Amino acid sequence: MKLAVFDFDSTLMDGETIDFLADELGIGEQVKKITEEAMSGRLDFFESLTTRVALLKGMDYKKVVDICANLPLMPGAKELVPELQKMGYKVVCFSGGFRIGTSPAREKLGLDADFSNVLHEKNGVLTGLIGGDMMFGYSKGDMLQRIQSLMGITRAQTLVCGDGANDLSMFAHADTRVAFCARDVLKKEANIIIDTKDLTKILDYIKA
Repeated sequence: MKLAVFDFDSTLMDGETIDFLADELGIGEQVKKITEEAMSGRLDFFESLTTRVALLKGMDYKKVVDICANLPLMPGAKELVPELQKMGYKVVCFSGGFRIGTSPAREKLGLDADFSNVLHEKNGVLTGLIGGDMMFGYSKGDMLQRIQSLMGITRAQTLVCGDGANDLSMFAHADTRVAFCARDVLKKEANIIIDTKDLTKILDYIKA
């Protein structure tokens, strides 16, 4: 058995969930700037996440559910996942974003699991608060080690794929490291770099 872990925003999904939500509120540009700072490694991930989520306070929860159920998947995602599973990989998504977005994608793509954060809502609106397993810069690496331990999988049997600075921590625990349309901070640590929006390109580099 092998393990393949993918980031969600701008990796399995074409865009950033929080940017789609912010656009609905008319604060897209403000939120995009913070996202970019965090993904490039210039801003602490936890601080950027809580700052951005706070800006969504008061947003209608039904609208959030609707937007997150219809996020655009990255080209090649639907084709890649079953191919990896045929090769013996368990395919998992780690996201510093939200379960409300990763869970519908998990079903559409047939992922084995998704790990992400929960947007807190009360009385039908977002409170501006968030909780979960993926809130810190080190969270993905921490969760990856836990899953490897649970499944008895080594770093040699592990593939990771992401695009931003908060993926660095999982790159530290995998021998196959894919930077997908990624920021320079991540490309420096990758041994596979893909700069076209087509996830099936990963298959050119790995053998069954």
